[in-house]
Amino acid sequence: MTEIDVATKAPESNATEQPAEPIESSPAAGPAVGEHCVTDRPTPAGQVSTGEIIKINDVEVYVSKPADYPHAPARFLLLLTGGTGLKSINNQLQADNFASEGFLVAMPDLFNGDPAPNTTTFASQEESQSLIDAFKLRIVETAKSFQIDMWLARQTEEKVLPILHKVIDGCRDEFADAIKHGDGIYAVGYCIGGRYVLLLGSDAQPTTPGPERPADEEAGETKTGPLIKVGAVAHAASVTPKDFASLRVPVSLACVENDALFPDDVRVAGEDVMSQANLEHEVRVYPGVPHGFAVVGVYEDATIRGAQATAYEQMLSWINEH
Repeated sequence: MTEIDVATKAPESNATEQPAEPIESSPAAGPAVGEHCVTDRPTPAGQVSTGEIIKINDVEVYVSKPADYPHAPARFLLLLTGGTGLKSINNQLQADNFASEGFLVAMPDLFNGDPAPNTTTFASQEESQSLIDAFKLRIVETAKSFQIDMWLARQTEEKVLPILHKVIDGCRDEFADAIKHGDGIYAVGYCIGGRYVLLLGSDAQPTTPGPERPADEEAGETKTGPLIKVGAVAHAASVTPKDFASLRVPVSLACVENDALFPDDVRVAGEDVMSQANLEHEVRVYPGVPHGFAVVGVYEDATIRGAQATAYEQMLSWINEH
């Protein structure tokens, strides 16, 4: 593939197609992240974040506002990060970029003060290494990989979704004007955060079973209706085909070609589900870029830099059009 592959489906585009067979998650499939989910690229020189971190319903949230807000109306955007989390300057700059386009952006701490441990740096290494040094490096990287696996095991739906629900409830009060102006909540997500955009756009929100759950709810799910009006996702991670089954909002996907963290079979299965549901969606596959490319950060490769800018415009255009 030599150029960006684009597929767009309007709600009416598949009205005559036959219903799809139910899709089950592969037993081998499981949550996954990579180094680009948990490690920032170098921050662009001279750029500093301009928002602030506040508490909303006891959750830390980075809030970035348009320069003319509240004198001019703004729409409300929820931004969900990868493993680098709330304190990442690059993530904060990403939020600031959307704020400069007229969105009041709330970026919650999805991980409750527990961002992913840093797996690697992007500093160049000496080309020549002794066998002993190489062996030591392998041991360190194996230990870091184990730490990431342990961290990821803690980031369950039962932990993350209640955080998001608390933030959304709080923002409905704190930023009611922006939500009303945009007629709902817009959402963008990167890496792990991308999966939670899909879940928030679902009419079946997973819950923790307990005695307070209404008797008419299905086990582990509650029918609440989508909590967002539209979503845009870049290089999602930990997604399974099942995550598309109850999706009910228009979604744009910016994907990496041959992405081990969002495999082609999962992406295609998701496209099939959305098409059969006549759900408006857009999919673009970017070749020659690493997972994580769409998040603010410096790349020397001009191809990656260009794709980063294009993916941002893709996501921005999608939410602006909806």
